[in-house]
Amino acid sequence: MASCSSHRNQNSSSTTETREVTDEAGRRVRLATHIDRIVSLAPNLTEIVYAVGAGDRLVGRTKYCDYPAEVKNVAEIGDTMTPSIERIIALKPQVVLVSTASQLEAFTRQLDEQGIAVYVTNPHSLEEVFRSIATLGDLFGTHERAEKLVSDLRRRADAVSAAVKETKPITVFYQVSNEPLYTIGRESYLTDLVQRAGGLSVTADVPTSFPRFSGEAALAARPEAIILPTGGSMGNANSTVAPSLKNSPAAQNNRVFKINEDHLSRPGPRLVDGLEAMARALHPEAFK
Repeated sequence: MASCSSHRNQNSSSTTETREVTDEAGRRVRLATHIDRIVSLAPNLTEIVYAVGAGDRLVGRTKYCDYPAEVKNVAEIGDTMTPSIERIIALKPQVVLVSTASQLEAFTRQLDEQGIAVYVTNPHSLEEVFRSIATLGDLFGTHERAEKLVSDLRRRADAVSAAVKETKPITVFYQVSNEPLYTIGRESYLTDLVQRAGGLSVTADVPTSFPRFSGEAALAARPEAIILPTGGSMGNANSTVAPSLKNSPAAQNNRVFKINEDHLSRPGPRLVDGLEAMARALHPEAFK
């Protein structure tokens, strides 16, 4: 539960009412009660900011933040992992949004010294993505819009679950990149997405979110389907199956499915588009 108090913001001479909240990394963060200057350091968070109705308050974004189209008018502050701290500080944001705690260490101290809050989201499942959306809506004072958005997204996700409920789960290898070979592990929200789509990730028990994986182990798992996140705005070259998987049942039976990377790699509102596409690919018979 957030607590409110008066606090002098180092970015201005005025005294601003603040509240203390806990972010998804378990950090206590002091935020302005009314937030009107936001910097986003991840494309999924940029999409959420717009989706919950706070896009007009976004003052900075990374070069990879390209959706929706109007975000291209917002100042660019570098890439996701090495943003320009000087540019961020010059924009005088009240909060900087980051997508995982791994983004934090390099610059949090410098932002702290400027009185700029850093808020972390780090969802490990689709339900936690919905929670991130709802929470950001609360932080930005757009609760009703965020609540309606989450309700609509959950309805679509539930429709997928209902459609694949009676199907036999298909074993899936999710190929994040082909050389070197990376996949999804037990801490990835995508492992949950595969299961919701009527699949069973063959790497569901591998530690971490996006582990490097040996080609021999991938082939030995004998996946019935391979998911290739490809295309998308970043032009991901992950468009061919890893050499080690060319003799897998999935490749031999032409069950290699290419899905728009933007709908899979960004844990935000469009993740449900990715869920729908994945479920239709794995179980076309359930959607006739």
